[in-house]
Amino acid sequence: MPLSRRTVGTIAVYLGTCMATIAISIVTVALPAIQRDLEVDVTGLQWIVGSYGLCLSAFMLSAGPLGDRYGRKRVWLIGVAIFALGSALAAGASTLPMLIAGCAIQGVAGALVIPGALSILSQTYHDPGQLSRVIGGWASVSAVSLILGPFVGGIFIDLFGWFSVFLLNVPLGFAALILGSIGVSESADPDHTALDPAGQLLSITLLASLTFALTEAGRSGWDTPLVLAGFFTSGVSFLLFLVVEARAAQPVFPVDLFSDLTFASVNIASFVLGFMGYSSLFFFSLFLQNAQGVSASQAGLRMAPVFLSMAVFSFRFGMISSRFGMIRPMIGGYAAMGVAMLGMTTFEPDTSYALLFAMFLLLGAGMGLSVPATSAVIMAITPRTRTGASSATLNTMRQSGMTIGIALLGSLMAGASSRAIAMGDSMAEAAAKGFNAAVLWGGMSALAVSFLLITGTRRQDSACND
Repeated sequence: MPLSRRTVGTIAVYLGTCMATIAISIVTVALPAIQRDLEVDVTGLQWIVGSYGLCLSAFMLSAGPLGDRYGRKRVWLIGVAIFALGSALAAGASTLPMLIAGCAIQGVAGALVIPGALSILSQTYHDPGQLSRVIGGWASVSAVSLILGPFVGGIFIDLFGWFSVFLLNVPLGFAALILGSIGVSESADPDHTALDPAGQLLSITLLASLTFALTEAGRSGWDTPLVLAGFFTSGVSFLLFLVVEARAAQPVFPVDLFSDLTFASVNIASFVLGFMGYSSLFFFSLFLQNAQGVSASQAGLRMAPVFLSMAVFSFRFGMISSRFGMIRPMIGGYAAMGVAMLGMTTFEPDTSYALLFAMFLLLGAGMGLSVPATSAVIMAITPRTRTGASSATLNTMRQSGMTIGIALLGSLMAGASSRAIAMGDSMAEAAAKGFNAAVLWGGMSALAVSFLLITGTRRQDSACND
């Protein structure tokens, strides 16, 4: 039986999401090979990874209004095409600057693709139950892409070389372009769109300078001139941004939507999801390798329960939300993440994998509920004419949270490890104590958000219970 146009469009959106998400995890396994081939130092490797996240977070807030104004399908397809071109540039890179440029282009394009996916789905599926199911599928695709990244990347690197992890995105992008051109229907709301060049420029400056400062601070210290200049620039940009957005007729940042307590609470929750959930994956790898002494491939396998559990619960979110609504699974998801991370504060170098497995499963379940629920609630309470800006804001909060989480929690981790070494602990014990410090703050932030959501969603829109 032939697929409906709507189904073809959904598959295209899922493929685009896979392309943008797999790029986050697949490049990590390629770094040692890149270091040997291009003869770069650790700082160069940091910027290979950081350029994608920097551009993604800096441009995401501006991407949603572009789709609302000029056509959600058109802007999304352009993003997919640019992502594929950036991937091809990175695959053909013979120098570090060329590779960083390719990754940066991927980040700019990802800012068009990721929030555009939710906006397109919300315009395609008007029934709340159907929308919950397809958003659950979208979250499952994200989780599975994160799982497959390290494993597929390792195989491709062994067979073809490091460039192949970037080249993989080209056929994915081509397939998404073809299916998207056929299956995605165009929609736009130019009369309700935030065309705010000053606000958009300030938001890019704010997020770019803050991300740069936080990234650089972890390497060179918080009081270096470059870091202080970054913080100063971000502070000035933030103040100017508030002034401009307060006066703009159609601000790029939907200030008016934040007057809804549910909208504000869920966006704060999205920030914390990135801060403690997404950033935790970096810390797990460090704990498993530095504290428990396993190899990189073994660490990837041991982290798999997080992704698998996340994929299962994301896939079943439609069924869960049809029975319990969207709010309760979201609150339960954040509570589960908090409990799991607080449980990880007991991890030591000789902790059995059985306990790690249980906590990883619980964390993945919490993320599997929280990711689609957070997105579904925002889409349910946002006017259909504002879905692009709303989706971009939600994803910007999450991505910014992950960036800040890696920087701040990473600093806490490094400080606790240094103090443990000074007290005479072994390197493995120090690594474990540093990990404990990071997950302690992550767990407390997740539990705090679960309580915030209980209060902030008390008067939620009726659509959230459908």
